Amino acid sequence: MSGLSLPDHLRTTGMFLQYRAWADRLTYEALLQLPREEIVKPRQTTFGTILQTLGHVHVVDDMFCHHLQGTEHSYRSRQADQTLDLKDWWWATQELHQWYMKACAGWSTDDLKEKISFAFIDGQAGIMTREEIILHVVNHATYHRGFIGDMLKQIPHNWPANDLTVFLRDHYDRGA
Repeated sequence: MSGLSLPDHLRTTGMFLQYRAWADRLTYEALLQLPREEIVKPRQTTFGTILQTLGHVHVVDDMFCHHLQGTEHSYRSRQADQTLDLKDWWWATQELHQWYMKACAGWSTDDLKEKISFAFIDGQAGIMTREEIILHVVNHATYHRGFIGDMLKQIPHNWPANDLTVFLRDHYDRGA
C-alpha cells in the first residue's frame, strides 16, 4: 500500500497507518465529488460542517506529529485557525500520512514504547507512548469519519465502505 516494507515489530502499527491513509483517501474522493455548498453547509454535528470536521482531524494529527518530534505547535484550540479548501486539506492530510508512515518505519520496538510527554491543548500534562499516539491518531480519524459518513447520509450521498475489515480483506498486503 505505502511501498514501505516494515519489520515485524512495526507491522501492526504500520498497518494501522496504511489503513488510515486508505480510508481517508476514500473519504476525500467521495467528498471531492460533492458541490462545495454541501461541504461547508452547517449541520447538527460537533464541528459544524464537513470541512470544519476535516480541519479538526488535521489539527489533532499535526499536534501529535509535533509531540512525537518534541517540538512546539502553535495551536490554541482543537480547531483550525483558518479553514482551507477541501483540496488543500487533502494535500495537507497526505503530507501528514507520509510523515507518520516514514517516522514509524524508522522506529525500533524501544522507540514505539518510548513515553512522550506533552501538554494537551487545555494545558494539562499528557504522556503517551509513540505506539499509543499512533493508535490515537488512527482511532480519532476513524471516529470523525463516522461523523462525516453521517453528514453524507443527510445529503443523501453514499460512499464506499471504509472499515478496517474491508481494508484487510481487499487492500492490505500481509507480506509487506
